[in-house]
Parts: sequence; C-alpha cells; structure tokens
Amino acid sequence: MEKEHSTVKVTEKKLADGVIKLDCEATAIEVNNALKEAGEAFALSMGVRPQPGKSIEQLCQEQMGIADLDKIVETSAIEILVPRALDRRNLVPAFPPKATPATKFERGKKFSFTLSVTVKPTYELSSYDPVEVTVQPFVFDESPINQQLEEIAKNSVTYVAADPKPLEAGDACSIAMKCFDDGEEIKALTCEDRTYLMGRGYMPAGFDEALVGMEPGQTKEFTFEAPLGTENGEVTNKPISCTVTVKEIQEEVVPVIDDAWVKANMPMFKDLDALKADMRRVFEAQQREAYEGYVQQMCVGQLTRRFEGRIADEVYEATRDHLMQNLRAELSQAGTTWEQFVAANGGEQQFGMMLMMQTREVLVQGFCLDAVYRHERLTLTDKDLEDACYGMNPQGNPKAMRADLEASGRGFALRETAERLKAARFVTAHAKITTAAAPEPAAAPEESAAPAEAE
Repeated sequence: MEKEHSTVKVTEKKLADGVIKLDCEATAIEVNNALKEAGEAFALSMGVRPQPGKSIEQLCQEQMGIADLDKIVETSAIEILVPRALDRRNLVPAFPPKATPATKFERGKKFSFTLSVTVKPTYELSSYDPVEVTVQPFVFDESPINQQLEEIAKNSVTYVAADPKPLEAGDACSIAMKCFDDGEEIKALTCEDRTYLMGRGYMPAGFDEALVGMEPGQTKEFTFEAPLGTENGEVTNKPISCTVTVKEIQEEVVPVIDDAWVKANMPMFKDLDALKADMRRVFEAQQREAYEGYVQQMCVGQLTRRFEGRIADEVYEATRDHLMQNLRAELSQAGTTWEQFVAANGGEQQFGMMLMMQTREVLVQGFCLDAVYRHERLTLTDKDLEDACYGMNPQGNPKAMRADLEASGRGFALRETAERLKAARFVTAHAKITTAAAPEPAAAPEESAAPAEAE
C-alpha cells in the first residue's frame, strides 16, 4: 500500500479573463496539520499557554470551556491550505482567493475544495530607460551617540553619603537588614550594607512606610505584608518580621563619561574618542542602510510614473481590504481603536482618500517592479530570497524564515517579494542619481557698525 503523502493535490482549469479554477484535495495528514497550526495560533491569541502533558484541545476546554476546538478554527485551517494549493501550481494571485468546500472538513479525512484564482496581471511601462532622480545628501546624525552616552551614565550611577536627615519617600539610603518568615531567617533579604531606593517597588509598600522618618543610626523592628504565601494555587500575602538599621542617607551621583571613566569601566576602549568612534561605526551603518532605502524609494517612485494600464476594481478592492485588515491588527496590538485612528487622521472622508492613494501606490509600485524584473530577465538566487526574508524581519533568521515560508506553502509570496526587491535594486543601481547641494549654514547676523554716540 502506498504511503499517504501530506501534499495538496491540485488540477488546473483556465477560465475567462485571467481566472484559473483549481480543484484541490488535501490529504488527511494535511488536514490534521492545518487544524494543529490553526489551533495553536488560536490558543496563542487567547493567551492559553502550553502545559506539559496536555494538548491544546484539553487546555482550551479547561480554560475556555471550548468542547470542539476543530469547529472554532475550521475557517482558519482551511485558509492555511489555500497557499499550499497556489504554491503547488506556482501561481501568484492578484489577491488571496477564498476556498469553496466540496466536501465536509473533518479531522482525519481528506478534504476537497475549489479556488477561483485571479492571476496577478502583467503590465508594461512606457519606458525602461534608467530613471533620473535628485536626492538629498547623506548626513550623519550625531544625536544617537549622545543619547547612548547619556544612557550609559544613567545606568552607571553611584550613591554616596549625604547630610543626615529623616528618611522621606523617594530618598536613597544605606541599610542593614534581617527578615524572618515564621522565625526562620530569609537569607535573600539579609544584608549588612545595601543601598535601598525608597518608592521604587523593590520591597512591598508596607516596608517603605515603616522606614519613613527613620534617621542614620536608628534601628527599628516591624512587620510588613509580603506576597510569599500560597493558597489554592494563588499567591497570598503573609506577615514578615524584620529588623532594619539605617546607616546613612545617600545621594545619587551620575558619572561624567570622560577618558578616565572609560579607562576604568570600559577598558576595551583606550579613551572616550575610541568609544565614540565605535558607536559612530554602528550608528553610521544603520543610518546608511536607511539612506539607501530612501534613495531606492525615490528611484522606484520615479519608475511608477511610467505605469500604463487600468487596475481591475476587484484587485483594487481586495488590496484595500487587505491593507485595512493589517492596519486593524496593528491598532489592536497597540491598544488603539479603529474609530480613534480614523478620527486622528482627519475623519472618515480624509482617511478614505488617504487609504485610496496608499492602495494605488502599493499596487502600481508592485506592478512596475514586476515589469522590470520580467523585461530585464532577472533571476533569483538563494541570497535574493534570504535578503527578502531579512527585509520582512531584520531580527529573524533569514534561512529559517525561508524554510518556514516554503514549508507553509507561501513560497510563491516569498518569490514575489524577492523578485520585486531585486528589481528595485536593479532600478537604483542603473539610475542617474544627482545629489542635491547641502544647504549653506545660516550666516550669523552682523553687528551694527554705527559708531557710538559721544557722551
């Protein structure tokens, strides 16, 4: 018996107006994998954390009362199968197609569905000659160096003795302390000389309240409530007794980051200038990368003026809806409502106009880059694909991200992104770029040359 293979089977039939019908059949393995992926994504979004020895289904039932997780995530699981079908036929859609089920979707069983795919249209440009742009010159911004030096200073504060006085909220002091839980000493809270900052949350509020008014040399015994107990699996407060001696009042000293400080605390640098030079190397690389992105965007923007053709309404509407969906997700994560965002951007009418312009810009830019890639007969390398992954997530591992995208059936989307990136780089590399003259510094106002009047 042939071993079942977890790959969506697809047959293709061309319809009119660039639409292709796909008849798809997912194996039972593929269905189960899609349900697992969708279930894990749902649990993560609802704050259900994995626990050893328990399935996602068990956890959702225990914590959320969901008896049939498969039914809850069915739509999401089917959506997971769609890109796999597209990738199987190496089709790039103008917008994501919706699956129409042909059989019931059930765990452990094959699933048949159809897709009506509007294939991404091709357009030609009015010219493929190099674009001509004028860009602002690169100017290194020194401010991140100063900001980082300020952060180093803030994180390197020391505390020295100050004039004696009664302790107040917000003060710093040196203390000796012993704490006891039911008569047993808590070693982690025992110290002979420790700088303690009042009101910073390092100890419970009751501890700080007992210290207020104490003076250097004074010892005090008291009890405070601390969250060290448990009851029915919940953390509870319990009384902690302690003896505290205030040794001195202290004040914060923020160091001056100079040659002497650098030699004493960062011996890998010979002096402050060497530290700044290293910072400059890092920040300049970041700023130059951003500047190259700006130049590339200017070149691609010039290219879009050569776009010819009409974008179909359904392509435009689907792209707009996709942009809105992504924006809503970003706003939700940021804790902003859709209504608040729209109001902050001029209201419904102005926001609608802005979204219309952005949608057109996204579509035209993509179609222009597709045209360049095709016209110049460019081809992709492994590095091109990994560069595209880096662009999507600079903090991630490009090789791992590529593997994940291809395994999930999104290889076609990755290839499209990589092709457009390569085309953008080609356009920029061949562009006629003029750098604008740097603005002259403003002249200092001349002092009046009129002679002083004689007394």
